[in-house]
Amino acid sequence: MEEPMRFAKPISIVTFGALLILAGCQEEQAQQGGAAFPPPQVAVVTVKAEDVPITNDLPGRIAATRTAEVRPRATGIIIERIFEQGSLVKEGDVLYRIDPASFQVQVTSAEATLRRARAVQAQARNTADRQEQLRKSNVASAQTYDDAVAQLAQADADVAIAEASLATAKLNLEYTDVKAPISGRIGRALITEGALVSANGTENLATIQQLDPVYADFTQSATDLIRLRKALQDGALMADNNSAKVKLVLDDGTAYAHPGKLLFSEAAVDETTGQVTLRGEFPNPDGDLLPGMYVRVQIEQGIEKDAVIVPQQAVQRDASGSALVYVVSADNKAGTRSVRVGRAAGTNWVITDGLKNGEKIIVEGFQKVQPGGEVVPAEWDPNAVARDSQPAAEGDAAKAGEAGKAEDGAAKTDEAGKAEGGEDAAKTEPAK
Repeated sequence: MEEPMRFAKPISIVTFGALLILAGCQEEQAQQGGAAFPPPQVAVVTVKAEDVPITNDLPGRIAATRTAEVRPRATGIIIERIFEQGSLVKEGDVLYRIDPASFQVQVTSAEATLRRARAVQAQARNTADRQEQLRKSNVASAQTYDDAVAQLAQADADVAIAEASLATAKLNLEYTDVKAPISGRIGRALITEGALVSANGTENLATIQQLDPVYADFTQSATDLIRLRKALQDGALMADNNSAKVKLVLDDGTAYAHPGKLLFSEAAVDETTGQVTLRGEFPNPDGDLLPGMYVRVQIEQGIEKDAVIVPQQAVQRDASGSALVYVVSADNKAGTRSVRVGRAAGTNWVITDGLKNGEKIIVEGFQKVQPGGEVVPAEWDPNAVARDSQPAAEGDAAKAGEAGKAEDGAAKTDEAGKAEGGEDAAKTEPAK
């Protein structure tokens, strides 16, 4: 009687496992024999013909609107530097001082020369007046009178020369204060105190640049420029009040906050590159744009009428590389259609051939679509992805927490089973 009791528990476990396998097979057969899958849900957008601006992205460099090199206009020794390097200066601010001693001496000498000339002038005028009275009384000869008049004229000329010499001396003395010729930001000092500078030399003491506003010089192919102008003349493109809108994109890819205006384009083409230089003007209130900085200039040079645009993610490629889109018909049947892709307009493609105004194309969910199959369309919301990402992450975290709890419960169950098994073993041992 002891042997049958020993094999009773293993037989029951094997039987239970077979029942589980049989139940799983029956459930799989039930699923395979069930109803067909429902039509997939897709996000669609309705194609609309609209006026799209033609924006060209061109390379350019920033340049200061005004640049002035500070040069000395008097010869002497630099005794003082007034400005702070890299600061903003105004027109007329004193930047350097040249030793004024020798120029002050010249002013004093010129003043003395002028006083002497004026004394001689006064004497000559008195003599001329007396000779005129004597001439009227027929006491003095005509020759004496003419000599007195000539001496007065010479004295007047000497006074004029002395006045000019004094003005020159004062001007040279004024030039000992080297002043800013324009307002702007001054760079580093190129001359230090104690250096000898010359009015006729080529030395540059500092450089001042006006950085608000600034210029953006950029180039465009002469062929593209001519083609755009011809399209405007033929009526294929529209002009926005004959004014081109210009924007900047910095080297790191960020857009510059302040829009600019197009000033002019060169009347000649560069012989070496075949490019035409254009210049735009941009405000620079915060000083973010510096001369020599590389930028990308986005210039709007026309408006394409009735252009068909679609999101870039809606355009697919077949095995041969041809562009195609999934079009949803009126009875919600999806099918592929070959299209011709033109230029990019932001995050969209301009479709030049293959689509008509009012047609619906699939933007999301085309991976689940079979050509000719039925779909459930819904309007595409490009902002829905950003809104759904956070709840999805929270749902994943919740699922992970539930999975962890399930694992803890399974572990506790296993421990309980082991404990029960141990108790059963302890109970059957004495039976031996």
